This record gives sequence, structure tokens and C-alpha cells, in this order.
Amino acid sequence: MIYSCSVMMMGKFLIYGSYGYTGQLIVELAVKDGMRPILAGRDEKKLRTQAEKYNLEYRAFPLEETDKLESALLEVDAVLHCAGPFVLTFRQMAEACIRTKRHYVDISGEIEGFEALAILDDEAKDANIMMMPGGGFDVVPSDCLAAYLHKKLPTATNLRLFIRGIGGGISRGTARSGVENMHREGRIRKDSKLTQVPPAWKVREQDFGRGPVRVVSVGWGDVSTAYYSTKVPNIETYFALPHIAISFLKLSRVIGPLVYSRPVRNLLKWLIGYVFPPGPSRSRNETGYSLIVGEMRDDDRVVRAKLRVPEGYWCTALTTVEIMKRISNGDLKTGFQTPSLAYGADFILQFNGVEREDLQ
Repeated sequence: MIYSCSVMMMGKFLIYGSYGYTGQLIVELAVKDGMRPILAGRDEKKLRTQAEKYNLEYRAFPLEETDKLESALLEVDAVLHCAGPFVLTFRQMAEACIRTKRHYVDISGEIEGFEALAILDDEAKDANIMMMPGGGFDVVPSDCLAAYLHKKLPTATNLRLFIRGIGGGISRGTARSGVENMHREGRIRKDSKLTQVPPAWKVREQDFGRGPVRVVSVGWGDVSTAYYSTKVPNIETYFALPHIAISFLKLSRVIGPLVYSRPVRNLLKWLIGYVFPPGPSRSRNETGYSLIVGEMRDDDRVVRAKLRVPEGYWCTALTTVEIMKRISNGDLKTGFQTPSLAYGADFILQFNGVEREDLQ
């Protein structure tokens, strides 16, 4: 159902976790495009500094302070949730959005959140709000590619997605989310059901255009979202990783019970603050890019296509700002939505640096 534009206060939205690496990119782009979001998060000092830089309002509160959370939401029409690890934060924010009847978008790539929010579809529709997890690089480009392939082969029973980042990097927030979800990394969808598989369940070679590279199975968000977008019952996702990273994934099959324990995960997340930079440099944002190859099959045919998109964090800023613009203009669908369900398979093509091509 399309939400009426007449009841929207144009441009009023909250960015929670605005001072994180990705949040800052989003704020910068939103302000450049003439938007005036309210900034929010736990750390008042960081918020005040950021708000003064962009001449924006801010609200400081932890998600556990429900009264302050709901009060902040009642000032806006939508929230862009950027504070991970999302497996620890999405539920507080999403449930508050349902209570206050405010639209919810996040930049998560975590399957647990996608599945839990899908269950809230009826509640979101009753509240007349859109609930869209995965509004960034995880999973907008790959979800749009899956939807595009499904239009070409509606009878498909199998989907494989292969992803490779070139010239980018990883932020502290992404690394911490990875640590929090280490024990969940092996995921596929089999016969329409999420299925746990060992880390590095399959290692393959995939040609992204310049010869084959090694890719490893990972629990990318599309194992969840592509199913809702296409209803294809069997989905596998792969990421190009260095040999040493693949070896560690295989090793984690043996040492998993040790590294998955809460004390060890907390220690690793603490160490990330000293080992990892905040995120890729601006030059990497501008010159890096990602390649995504999609392959759909049925019993008789195979269709393939490739997407080239901007570097992942910059891509997230581009897609989320556009989504918030559309929500502000009343362009949305209520209930649980994936990016392609809400905005179509071609949504990703509007951004500079995006190319899509069919493959033989």
C-alpha cells in the first residue's frame, strides 16, 4: 500500500548512529542534498561536535531509554538506523517505530534482523509504516540484481550471488558486526528454509571479468532478502576473500567454540578499535568499487548478469539518502520490504558509477 504524501512532514528523519563511519558519510551527503536530518546516538560529545559542524539538531540517548527513544521518533516521520552490530540493536528501534508509527530503514546486512523484521510485516502494515532493513550496500545492489534476473527467468529454482570488493576497505563497525555474527556465518537457503552450513562450506572460482578468483560461501544478507524478493527456494552467496581469510574460516570449524564465546567476542571487538582504522579513506570511497555476478537457474536454463557499483560504504550513503528522500515524498510501500520490492530491480541504476550487463 502506498503511503499518502499529504501526511508526511517533508524531510524530517532521524539518523541513529550518525557519528559512526557510515553514518558520517550519510550525513554529509544528506546535507549536501539539502536535507536536514536530526542526528542521534549514545555519545553526546560526538553528536554535539557533528551537529555543530553541519548546523543540525541532535538527540543523545541509548536505545534502552525507551521514553527518550520514542520522544525522538515522534519528532520525525522516519528513522535511518545506522548503529550496529544490528543483531543487538535492531529490535529496540524497530519495535519503537511500530509503537510510534514511524518508518524504519537500516543499513544492516545481518540475516537475523531481516528474518525477525519480516515476521513483523503485519504489525508494520497495521501501523501504516514501511520497514526496510538492508538499505545500503548490504543488500540494495545484490537484491536489485536478483530481482532483475528473476524477471528474466521467473521459473528459477536456484540463485547464486558472487561479490568482490576492489580498492575499498572495512570499517570498525563492519568488523565488530562480523565478530558478533561469527557463529552465524555459514548460511544458505535450501528448499525455502534457512540452513546452517559450516564456515567456508564451499570454495569456488568465479570470473568477474579478468579471470577466475577464489570465492567462499558466506551468509550474505541476500540468503534472506532475495528469497522475499524472488521466492527462489535455493540461494547461495559467495565473497572473494584472500587465501588467509578463507583458511581462518576453515580453522574456525575447529576452534569455533572458543572464539564464539561472549568474553572472546567482546575482547575482539575491543581490539578492533586499535587495529582497524575508522574506515576506508575518502580516496578509496571515490575510486573503489564492487562487482556482483548473479546466476539464476531452473531445470533448463541459466541466466547471468553483472553489476558494477561504487565502493560499499559510499554506495550505502547514496542508496540510503535516496530512500529517505523517497519516503519523505511519500514514495513507499507499507509493511516489510526489500529494496527491490519497494523500488524495483532498476533502483540501483540511477546512481553514478553503476553498470549492469548481461553475461553469456
